[in-house]
This record gives sequence, C-alpha cells and structure tokens, in this order.
Amino acid sequence: MKVLGILGSHKCNGITAKMLDAVLTAVPAPHETELLFLEDYDIKPDTGEPNLVLDQIEQKLIASDVWVLAAPTYIGALSGVMKNFLDCLRQRMGRFDHTGAIHPTKFKDKHYLSITTCYTGTVENVLTGATDDTFKTIDKAMSLAGLIKIHELVLTNSYGQTKLSQAKKEECARWGAKIANKQKRDDSTVKRYIELFFMVAIMAFITMGIQRLINPTLVGAQFWWSVGSFVVIFYVLLAFILHFMTVMKHKRK
Repeated sequence: MKVLGILGSHKCNGITAKMLDAVLTAVPAPHETELLFLEDYDIKPDTGEPNLVLDQIEQKLIASDVWVLAAPTYIGALSGVMKNFLDCLRQRMGRFDHTGAIHPTKFKDKHYLSITTCYTGTVENVLTGATDDTFKTIDKAMSLAGLIKIHELVLTNSYGQTKLSQAKKEECARWGAKIANKQKRDDSTVKRYIELFFMVAIMAFITMGIQRLINPTLVGAQFWWSVGSFVVIFYVLLAFILHFMTVMKHKRK
C-alpha cells in the first residue's frame, strides 16, 4: 500500500507540514509514503493543450491507495494552494455525463484523510466552525472523485506555533498507523441503521411496558399503537441527529 501526502501550503516546513509529517512517519512498514508539495509544481487546469505537470501528479495519485490532504485554513476557507489543485484536478476526477455530473472512475474507492490548521482558538472554532468550510471543500472534491473518507485532523491556535504538542503528535501518529487498515469500503451503514432501529424498538417496548405497569389502562391495541408510534418518531429524530453530528458537523478541536 502507498500513502501520498499532499501538502497545500506555501511553506514546506510550517505547522501544517509538521502535522502531515507526523501522520506519514507513523505509517507502518512495509507500506510506502511519498510527499507531494504542491508549491513545487506549476499547476494549471486542462485547456486542451498538453499538461505534463498535471499528468505527473495524476500518475502519483493513481499509484497511491490513500491520500492525506493537508492545508491550512485562511480567513475561514481552504488555502488557495490546495483549492487551486482541486480546481485544476476537477476535469480528471471522473467521467462527465451530458449534464456535467461527475461519475468516479480512476480514483474510485481510494481513501483520504484531511488535515487543517487555523489561527482560531479551540472554543471559538467549536462555536463558529471556522474550519468547517475547509473540510467541506475537501470532502466535496473527494466525494466527486469517489474517494472514501477516513478521518480529519485539525490544529487550532496555530498562530506562532513552530512545533506540535506531544498530544497532537500522538493523535497524528495514531491515525498514521490506522490508515494502513482502511482499505475496504465501509458498507455497513445500512446494517448499523437497521440495528439502531431494533435497539430503539426494544427500548421503546421496555419503556412502554414500564409505563403500562404504572398506568394499567394502556392495554391492547392502544399499547401497541403507542409502542409503534414512539419507535418511528424517536428513531427518525435520533437518526437525523446522528447523521447531522457525524456527517454535517466536523471535528473542530
């Protein structure tokens, strides 16, 4: 397996680069790692003319099983270096149909982990989501190309930082060690929601059973109607909340 680190910052030795390095260094042997520093390349979009730079980068992307995209958050958005890379890569993310929609091809089912840093403090980032747009931009591009998300890492209060704290090094190292095991698509989402439904149903049955002991008038069809409606309403609300917290909201600290 090969892990490709993609650094979308202006500095090759900044705090974002240090996070990326901590992840790549922890990737266990015999897996290979490579660093792609985007500032080393004059990346231009496809215009119908030969594009040797993008050809070279594309071959690195194809040869890699996991991409680790690392870029700072500037003014609440993804850095221009990484955004330019994603914009220029767009025409190669897959097959375009007659409506302009992208259908994943060469990059489909690869995995990715995203990293960002920001000047914003931890509490402010939790409350305002300063890094949300950065991750959403990366996620959108990777989703179009058919990649599977592993995780995301963020470092707040990055202004003036020249080295990672021990806790952050360990967090990066944990995920560097883990990504070698993230090679299969997680197809258990539906299974988990079915399991969740039955868990809710059982809990509702127990809850309503206790209520029946307290209120003996809750019998017959009335009892089962109460159980059924409670399960459906509670499950829908719970599923929505879980989806929002795990998919719509991002790690912010």
